[in-house]
Amino acid sequence: MALSRSARLGAVATAAASFLVIAASSAPTPGAPGIGDPYFPRLGNGGFDARHYRLDIAYAPDTGRLDGRTTLTARATQKLSSFDLDLQQLEVTGVQVDGRPARFTRDGDEITVTPRHPLAAGRDFTVSVTYGGVPQALGGPIVFGSDYGWMKTPDGVFVACEPNAASTWFPSSDHPADKATYDIRIKAPRGLTGVSNGRLVSTYDKGGSTYTHWRESKPMATYLATATIGKFDVRTGRTPGGTPIYVAIDPVLKNSNNVDVYAVTAAATDYWSQVFGPYPFEETGAIVDDMPEAGFSLEVQSKPAYSAVRNESTIVHELAHQWFGDSVSVAQWKDIWLNEGFATYAQWLWAEHQGTRSAHDSFLAGYDSRPADSAFWQIKVADPQRDTMFASAVYQRGAMTLQVLRERIGDTAFFKLLPAWTRLHRYGNADTADFIRLAERVSGQQLDDLFDTWLFTTGKPAL
Repeated sequence: MALSRSARLGAVATAAASFLVIAASSAPTPGAPGIGDPYFPRLGNGGFDARHYRLDIAYAPDTGRLDGRTTLTARATQKLSSFDLDLQQLEVTGVQVDGRPARFTRDGDEITVTPRHPLAAGRDFTVSVTYGGVPQALGGPIVFGSDYGWMKTPDGVFVACEPNAASTWFPSSDHPADKATYDIRIKAPRGLTGVSNGRLVSTYDKGGSTYTHWRESKPMATYLATATIGKFDVRTGRTPGGTPIYVAIDPVLKNSNNVDVYAVTAAATDYWSQVFGPYPFEETGAIVDDMPEAGFSLEVQSKPAYSAVRNESTIVHELAHQWFGDSVSVAQWKDIWLNEGFATYAQWLWAEHQGTRSAHDSFLAGYDSRPADSAFWQIKVADPQRDTMFASAVYQRGAMTLQVLRERIGDTAFFKLLPAWTRLHRYGNADTADFIRLAERVSGQQLDDLFDTWLFTTGKPAL
């Protein structure tokens, strides 16, 4: 059947309009300046997926100056006219995309990079940023009122960056939803040791400097990266289960507190490997630095960092994070109980394993010690808000939730659930809804009432 002239003209017009829509949809657009996390809306960046960071840094403890070059390999997830990186405080002196100079502008903590030509969706590219300055620690209420991030020590620097301080020392997509692998090269004055994530590839002295190269081959959130520098006594070996171990302790602290950090790290790594599933990284270990005023420790991937010699319970907590927080990372910061509640519950499991107190008794001790009108019960664990995201309820009520769950579904299902969780989301991200679905699938039970009461509702639950 032949079309009339008017019908043919209409068809041509329709086709032209469709072409314009397609052309418009394929036009390059800027990447978003943040991933939209409700607690930190401008952290992370849209339009690309970070794949690998090469960090080259040189630090001068006497002046506090850091000079660096970060080369990020990424994959465009849309056709990009420009994209952002997060960088606080430090001055950018040059940017290249795929080895060619690129224009950049700055708006506070956001660096907007405009390559010479748009980047096609699905294409891998590199962006190299040269920068320098004197990094400053962050403060405020978030981390127990303590400073955190890039913190000077008497002989170097202690680097512990949860939740938003990685971008105080390297440009990045600074959110745990955008994980990548790393090569970290540290130049420090001769006589100091630079300790970082993963395994030590090489170390050598040249002139008045010591160079160390570390490689983290498994995906890592930016806040877990470290470049801690100082005088350290280093002990290496293998755990009884065969995992390589590297422990660096500031000699000032070596004999303090009567805690054998190496032995506890080895024992806990092997025990958690039985309970939570295979150890997820190439090496385990610890960094113990003389920084007691920091007042906290951090689950640095493969080498938890302690700002002083901590007790055994703290060590097993940070090592449990290698599974819960490091390998399986939060999708958004509001889900932080998936890190801290699980690591706190691991402390209860360790006491149970040691025969000193059952997890049930640990639960009761925490529950009974807090009256119903305590502010502790007014934190909604599943969404604790940014400035109280590390409130004790996130740790303790999070752990209580797991004990209540264990007693509801029974030990067989519960200890099947934990390694199933770490296996299903290994090296990825997950949220509270993911955990609830898995708990219901493993147990065969409907658990909405339990999680609504313990995670999503304020007030002291009745037993």
